Amino acid sequence: MTLKQQVHRALISFIENKIKELNSVLNETIEATSSDSKSSAGDKHETGVAMAQLEQEKLSKQLNELLNQKNQIKLLNPELVHNKIGNGSLVNTNNGLYYFSIGIGVLEVNDNTIFSLNPLAPLGQSMLGKKAGDSILFNNRKFQILTIE
Repeated sequence: MTLKQQVHRALISFIENKIKELNSVLNETIEATSSDSKSSAGDKHETGVAMAQLEQEKLSKQLNELLNQKNQIKLLNPELVHNKIGNGSLVNTNNGLYYFSIGIGVLEVNDNTIFSLNPLAPLGQSMLGKKAGDSILFNNRKFQILTIE
């Protein structure tokens, strides 16, 4: 299995773990709200229920975002080799490895530090369409593109 395929799997696993964690917190919040709604402590009670419902909405939005990210990742083909940087590219530069997918930050895969980068992020946009051997200047740092998978 190539490094790119391993990175892709690690990214899916990361997102799936986040989804499980968020589902667990959401279920706990729903259960707490359900048990709170059975008691009747007046205004304080109603305020507590409203706060719990707002928390549920916030968690639901985060869960939807994670599900969307998971779907975006699954659309990428980690077996496809790119000759220009685009969505799904694994890019090796003099400043590290970048996987063009979703922006979640750093992944550790087989002793490699990979930056999961959204192609719409400023650094991603400046690299899009570039080929191996090209270089860009971003925030006063030169990025030499060594290889693209």
